[in-house]
Formats: sequence, structure tokens, C-alpha cells
Amino acid sequence: MGQRQMKQQTIRVQRTHSDEEKKNRRNNFIVQGSLLAVASIIVRIIGMVYRVPLTAIIGDEGNGYYTSAFSIYTLLLILSSFSMPTAVSKIVSANLVNKQYRNTARVLRAAFLYATVAGAVMCGALWFGADFIADAFLKKPFCSYALRALAPTVWLMAYLGILRGYFQGSGNMVPTAISQILEQIMNAVISVLAASILFHRGETANILYQSEEYGYAFGAAGGAIGTGAGALTALLFFVILFLSQLPGMRRDIRDDQSEVESYQTIGFLLLGTMLPILISSTVYNISSVMDDAIFGNVMSYLGHEDEIVTQWGVFGEYHILFNIPVALANALSSSLIPSLTRAVAEHNRRDTVTRVRYSIRFTMLIAIPSTVGLCALADPICRMLFPGKHVAMLILLTRIGALAVAFYSLSTISNAILQGLGHLNVPLINALISLVLHVICLLLLLMTGMGVYAVVLSNILFAFMMCFLNQLAIRKHVRFRQGVAKTYVMPIIASVVMGIAAFAVSTGVRMLLPEAEKYSRIGSVLMVVPAVILAIVLYFGMLLGMHAFTREDLDHMPMGGRLKRFVD
Repeated sequence: MGQRQMKQQTIRVQRTHSDEEKKNRRNNFIVQGSLLAVASIIVRIIGMVYRVPLTAIIGDEGNGYYTSAFSIYTLLLILSSFSMPTAVSKIVSANLVNKQYRNTARVLRAAFLYATVAGAVMCGALWFGADFIADAFLKKPFCSYALRALAPTVWLMAYLGILRGYFQGSGNMVPTAISQILEQIMNAVISVLAASILFHRGETANILYQSEEYGYAFGAAGGAIGTGAGALTALLFFVILFLSQLPGMRRDIRDDQSEVESYQTIGFLLLGTMLPILISSTVYNISSVMDDAIFGNVMSYLGHEDEIVTQWGVFGEYHILFNIPVALANALSSSLIPSLTRAVAEHNRRDTVTRVRYSIRFTMLIAIPSTVGLCALADPICRMLFPGKHVAMLILLTRIGALAVAFYSLSTISNAILQGLGHLNVPLINALISLVLHVICLLLLLMTGMGVYAVVLSNILFAFMMCFLNQLAIRKHVRFRQGVAKTYVMPIIASVVMGIAAFAVSTGVRMLLPEAEKYSRIGSVLMVVPAVILAIVLYFGMLLGMHAFTREDLDHMPMGGRLKRFVD
């Protein structure tokens, strides 16, 4: 009898430890994801704030050059290192689960070799090909200055991607969060300073060469220099942190008795993991570059060459607003892939389903109200941040394009889910199908004379198709029910009510303002602040009133513990 009791007690203790370990892993996933989400939102806010004075310095025309250069830079970044953090984090995460420290070190060495070669090639391509890309491809010859200013940053980001991937794979998102904030702060400071200095140099060049474009082009190049300064700051931060952990890593390597894989095997593993993500990310993100090229060429064909740079600059301002809520999905996807990879490697279906379900649900809880709120408050938000001469176009773009927030957020997190599950080719196929439809739609709409509005509408179609196809794939591979009511229906109902209330408050405040302040930046601030506060309180209040959350749901969500007192 005594032995049976001891055995039962041992089993009970083992189960308790197992449950506690699962709970700790779940909480770690939530905390790390929340931390990265908060950091990404802070980064986006800093980016939005500094783009206000930057746009004021370089104008819509300069912003057009800056936006075009950045789309090309992003594409080359994807080809050189964008897949590096995801690939390294997946492999490192799997190695650390099996305590294979020597293989982890070899993965890092192989990754650094790849980064050196790929970074150098892409840097050279951007530097020496800047004139051709700007003139023949983008139809913006003066964009070449900003392109060359971004060339060294491509190389820096290749190394930065490896270090971010290593720490993410080890389950520590803190360095990535801190580095992103440091990077953006330095980017903001240097971008504004460099843009101001170079813009004035460009005005001198305008007088010398009898042109109006050098000021805008030099100013855009100054903004691009800030991107490189930010990347260098983040890289130095990671180098210092990595060197501080080297002694511990060396001890783990000495104690590791596992089988060591050859560099050839690790190289193939790294490339095999990177290539599907790289191709998928290229297809998924190449739409912005194709949009730029197609827009410029079709507008030239239609005889609207003088509107290309200005309209694209306004589109860049819209994209800043669009990117803030989408940042949350990007942050969750970065934290999801390593944890989902571990759950799949451990054949833990319960954890896999839980991570998939709550990642989608939490993303939509933020993306849906962001979509409605951006549409409802488009007028005061745009006048508050970018009160230029083309603000009416920006307001309409924002109202139309707000729908893209929900679709891009969902497609981003669903891409990460499929990658974490190991189905790396599925997002690629889905992105290719969506891209073809996107291009057809864009060409047809541009030929009707819609201008930049055609770009926004075709982007919505692209993101919607990605969402639809990815969701079908996730249901097929995971076989679970998402819960449509709590994930989509209740947030939509609460968001619509929230949006109506926010619009009513902002309109009411405008009616009370003096005539001179109704459309000013200060007046817009007075309209936005109370409307946003009311919107947040009303949205979450309605969700709690509709019993959209259970106590278990809140356990899986950031800061959910504080909301438990409101749940029965």
C-alpha cells in the first residue's frame, strides 16, 4: 500500500511539474510576444513621428523619392537577409531543444559566411545599379541618390539578421525589442538632421543646374542615411551582447557530447530553410516594388509624368499610418515561429493548436478595430500628421486603404503559422497566386485613370487572397476550429459601434472649435485624443459585455490577468 501511494504521489508530482512547465512556456510565449509587439509599436510610432518633420523638410516630392528607394532597398534586403532571422531562429530553436550547442555554433558560422557574400553582392548591386533602377525601372531619375545612400545598410542588415535570429531562437526576444527601439531612435535623429543639411545643399544645386529636384532628392538621401545609422547602432548593440555571452556558450559547447554535423550538411539545412522563406517573402513583398514600377510606367504612358513623384509621396504617407497596427502582427509572427517550431518538434498537438488559435485571435482583436478606427478618424489623423497641400488625397487613400490593415495583419500571422508548422512552400504558392491577381487588377484600374487609388485597391485584393488561401491551408494541416464568433464577429460588432462613437466625438469637437482651428494641426489633435480614448474604452467594454473572453482566454493574452476581475 505504501509503495502504491508513493507511486501515485510521484505521478502526481510529475504531472504537476509537466503542467507547470507547459504553463511557463505558454506564459513565456505571451510575454515575449507582447514585449516584441510593444517594441514594434513603439518603433512604428517613432517612425511616424520622425516622418512628420522629415516630410515637412523634403515635401511630398522628396517623400516620393524616399518611398521608392525604400521599396527597392526592402526587396534587396529580402534577397540578402530578410529570411535570416526566421531561418536561424528555427534551426537554433530545434538545436537548443536537443541541447546541440556545437551544431548551433556551426550554424552561426555558416550564416555569417552567407551574410558576408550575400550582403556584399546586394550592396554592390544597389550602389552601381542605382542610376539604371531609378531611370529605367522607377521612372524617377533623381531617386538614385537615395538608393546609393541605402546600399551599405543592406550589408549591415545581413549581419544584424543573424544575431536577431540567434536570440529569438533561444527564446529571448528582449535583445530584438531593445535593438529595434535603439535602431529607430538613431534613425529618427540622423534622418531629420541629414535630410535638413542635404536639402539645403540640394537647393544650392538647384540654382547651379537650373532644376527643382536636387533639393528633394538630396533630402531623401539624407533620410536614407539615417536608416544606415540606425542599423549600425543595433548591430553594435548585438555584437556587445553576443560577446558577453561567449564564455557561457563555450562552456556549453565543451560539455556537448551530441553528434556534430558537417558544415556541408548545416549549409544545406540553412539554405533549405531560408530559400522557401526567402522566395515566399520576396513574392509577398515584391508587390510594393512592382506597384512602384507599374505605376510609374503606366502613368508615363497616360501622359501624367508630372504626377508620379507627388502621388507616390502621398502613398508613402498613407503607408506610414497603415504600418503601425500591422506592426503587431509582424511582432507576433517573430515570436510565434520559434515557439511553434518547438511544439511541432515535441509533437505536442495541444500546444500547437493553442498557439495557432490565440495568435490569430489576438491579431484580429487589434487589427479589426484599427481598421475601423483608421477609417473613422482618417480626416483628423491625416491633418494632424501630414497637413500638406495634398492632404485631401491622403485622407481618401487612408479611408479606402484602412481595410488593408485587417487583411495584411491576418496574412502576416498566417504566413508565420505555416512557416512554423514546417509548410514553407504553402505561403509561396499562395503569394504567387495572389500576386498574379494583384498585378492584373492594378493594370486594369490604372488604365481607367484612377492613379494611386488603384494601387491601394489592388493591395487590398492581394492581402485578402493571401488571407483566404492561408486560412484554407492552416485548417487543412492543423484541423481545428478557430471560433468565428469570438475571433471575427464580436470584434467587428464592437469595432463598428466604436467607430461610430469615435467619428461622432471628433465631429462634435470640430463643431465646437473656432473656425481657424477646425482644420489645423492643433485642432486635429484636440479631435483625435478624446475620440481615441473613448474608442479604446468602448471597444473593450463591449467585448467584455458580450462575454467575448473567458478566464482561460485572458491567460493567453497580454495583460489578460488584469482584465480577469471584469470576467465572471
